[in-house]
Parts: sequence; C-alpha cells; structure tokens
Amino acid sequence: YIMKKIYLLTILFSLGLQAQEIKWMSFTEALEAQKAVPKQIFMDVYANWCGPCKLLDKHTFSNKDLIAYVNENFYAVKFNGEGIEEIYFYDRVFNNPKYDPKRKGKNSSHEFTKFLGISAYPTMVFFNENGGPIMPVVGYYKPQQLEPYLKMIKEGDYASFSNPGDMRKYVSEFISNFSDL
Repeated sequence: YIMKKIYLLTILFSLGLQAQEIKWMSFTEALEAQKAVPKQIFMDVYANWCGPCKLLDKHTFSNKDLIAYVNENFYAVKFNGEGIEEIYFYDRVFNNPKYDPKRKGKNSSHEFTKFLGISAYPTMVFFNENGGPIMPVVGYYKPQQLEPYLKMIKEGDYASFSNPGDMRKYVSEFISNFSDL
C-alpha cells in the first residue's frame, strides 16, 4: 500500500517536471481558434529534410522562456512546406498536387508555401488576429535572436517601421530577457 502511494507520487512529480512544449496546432485549427479568442499566429514552415529546421526544434523551440511567451501570446502552427495538408485561406483551397510520397528528401512545394512567397526553410511567418500575413522571418534563430521578432509582432511595433533600417535598428538595440535554457 505504501509502495503504491510512493509510486503514484513519483509519477505525479515526474509529470510536473516534464519539459513544457509549444502547443502546436494546424493552420486551420489556429484560424478557428482566432474566431473564439483573437490572437496572432506564429507559423513555423519547415521541410522534413531541413537541417536548420531540426535545430530550431531542438535548440530554439525548447527554450522555456520562448515556449511560455509563444504559448501565451500566439497560436503556434507547424506547417510542412512540402507536405499534403489542405489549407483553406482567403476563399481558396491550397494543397500540394505534385507531392510524391515515394520521393526521399526534397519534394514539391505546397501551394500555400508558394502563396506566402517562401523559398527557403525554415521560415517563420507571423499572421495578425484576423489571419492576415504580417511578415516572415527566414532562417535559423537562437531563442534570444527570435525574441525581438516575437515581441515586435506581439506589441505591434513593426507597424511604425517606415523602412528596413527601422527594423534592423529595433533588433540591434533590443535587450533580450530570454534565458539560455
């Protein structure tokens, strides 16, 4: 009986210690969620063969501060830029008719990937509370490097930029609060 209680307490304790994760969902789910509770969308567009995409998952999207910030302020979407998910957006259906399931490595780009103008992986795309695209961030970023973009979008600071130099200045002067963990 005592062993059973110790076992249960051990399980409950270990569940509490499990690493928190970003609450990923599909783009369709995020658009639906926006109808009930408006939030911006943070979309990670990746490809299965993409090394830097795997580094984002391993090093950036595992950071506890980034996880907490994304989960609190965004609907987080994982989207395979070469996958077969059907997307309904702006009264149009997007899919990947040239997808070849037998193909190893690179596959054809999804129509939605092309619509968003994505030509490299990883690309992270931000959408406003109404589902409209705001801006992409291309490439691998460490948590502290991604932080200014997350906060710039969340706070709406990007709307005051009149040229690319304004954004570069914002990012270069940004003081990170995210830990290294």
